[in-house]
Formats: sequence, C-alpha cells, structure tokens
Amino acid sequence: MMYVEERSETPLSLGEEKNMVTQLLLVNITVFMLLFFTEIVYGIEGNPPARFKGDVLSHVLLPSTIDGLLKNPWTLFTTMFTHNSFWMITSNMIWLACFGTMLQNHAGRQRILPLYLLSGIVGAVCYLLGMQLIPSFHALQPAAMMTGASASVMALAIGATVVAPNYRLLPNLPIPFWIITVIFLIVNVGSHVMNSQDITILPALIGGGLTGLIYMQQWKKGNDLGLGFNKFIFKITHLFHPKSHLHVVK
Repeated sequence: MMYVEERSETPLSLGEEKNMVTQLLLVNITVFMLLFFTEIVYGIEGNPPARFKGDVLSHVLLPSTIDGLLKNPWTLFTTMFTHNSFWMITSNMIWLACFGTMLQNHAGRQRILPLYLLSGIVGAVCYLLGMQLIPSFHALQPAAMMTGASASVMALAIGATVVAPNYRLLPNLPIPFWIITVIFLIVNVGSHVMNSQDITILPALIGGGLTGLIYMQQWKKGNDLGLGFNKFIFKITHLFHPKSHLHVVK
C-alpha cells in the first residue's frame, strides 16, 4: 500500500496547507526572529555577545567537535533551522523558495520535508567529519559551529535540477533551469571559499548536494526514499482528521 499525492501547481502563499515550502520558510524565519529578539534582550541587560552565544546559540547550532555533539545531540536537527545572520537567512530563504517551489511543482510536496531533513542531517555529519579530518580546519575548531539550512537548500537545488533540468521558468526566456543552478553553485560556493571562516561549510554543502542527487534519482526510478517518513507523518497528523487529500492505492 502506498500514498499517492494529488499534485498541482503550488505557488508560495500563506495559509496554503499543501505548500511545504511555505511552511519551511515560516519555521526558519520564526526561529530567526526569536533568536534576534532574544539577542536584543541580552544586549539591553548588558550581557556581552559571548554570553548569548554560550547560553543560547551553543544549544541550537551544531558544534564542530564530537564531544560537543554528544552533549547536545539534538543540534544535528536544530542547526538546519537556525540562522544567526540576516544575510545568511535572506540568501537561504530566497533560494529555498526558488528551488523548493520548483521541486514541489514537479515532484510533489511530499518530497520536500523528507529531503530537507535528510540532507540537513547528512550535511551536519559531513561538516563534523570535515572538521575532524581536514587539517586546515583544526585551527578553527574551538569556536566553529555549523549554522543554517545551506546543506538542505543545496539538496533542493540539485534535486530540482535532476527532476527538470531543461525547464524554462519564463517561456520567453530561453534559459534552462540547470543554468540557474550553476549560477547558484558558483555564487554559493564562491562566497564560502572567499571567507576563511565559512569555508568549513563546504563538506556540508557537498553532503547536501549528493543527498539531493541520490534522493531524486531514486525517486525518478520509482524508489521513494521518504515514503516511510511520509506515512508516519500522515498517520500522526491525521489521528483526529479522518478526511484526507491523499488517495490510498493498493
């Protein structure tokens, strides 16, 4: 038995229950605003920035050491929803809206959340491995932390390109979608390479990109790697709502 989703074009809109991209945007922005105002309160009370980092950020961002992860294992999950700079969240949310909507319209909303979460976790693991195994990263290790949805956005970008590489966003503009992805890769990777502190995120981006590639290649072959996850979420969210927008097919 499997769940088959009724798909249709789902432009970004508030209150659209079928739009998983919008829901991810709202979660990320809400978390950012909560952290932003919390940091303001810390500042008003005369606390130094290091106090906010130690009290709050260290409990939601992925540390760069195995010992740090063992103390806060949930950061494998929370870090993909946590941004601590305006530029980072603005950039990630724009690309999330672009690539996420593209993938959602061509493969269905049920691809979005499993891929976002899986690639975020894989990216976090790759980040940790990179910090341990790449000698040039060792000097940055004491204060380094992984932040943001960059690995997940990379997965959505690669995944959308796998599904519809030659799609034209604008009928009158003869630019295939894969060109936009190449521009994104150059801008994204280039911005990290130019910053000695940000370069440590590259293993996470590679992990996220490979996850998006494998996930959507398997989906095109008929192997939905997120099917079990979607069934679980479906059952949880419909415990008290028997009516569904999904057909159950034997």
